[in-house]
Amino acid sequence: MVRDEETLEPSTYAERLPTDLSDRQCFVLDPMLATGGSLGAAIDFLFHRGAQDITAICLLGTPEGIAKIDEQVGDRDVTLVLGARDEGLNDRGYIVPGLGDAGDRLYGTV
Repeated sequence: MVRDEETLEPSTYAERLPTDLSDRQCFVLDPMLATGGSLGAAIDFLFHRGAQDITAICLLGTPEGIAKIDEQVGDRDVTLVLGARDEGLNDRGYIVPGLGDAGDRLYGTV
């Protein structure tokens, strides 16, 4: 999934998961939990496919993103693991102070 930088809405651009994830534990790796939109969409996608237990692992998270995930998952079995929690989001939905764009760092694009 990727977040549209203008609307901040997530979209799926590549997906090769089994159609039936019933009774499986799934792991979602998301480097940055900013607004919670992309991670929330990924979690919903997995539950829709039948996943029962999801662990989301993020390097950084924001209070806003954590609150959105807590609200969205309700009583479903989701564990959120963060390396660190930053201050919050700026007016563009980016983590403050943050690390910069995760994709740029991973793939060497500037």
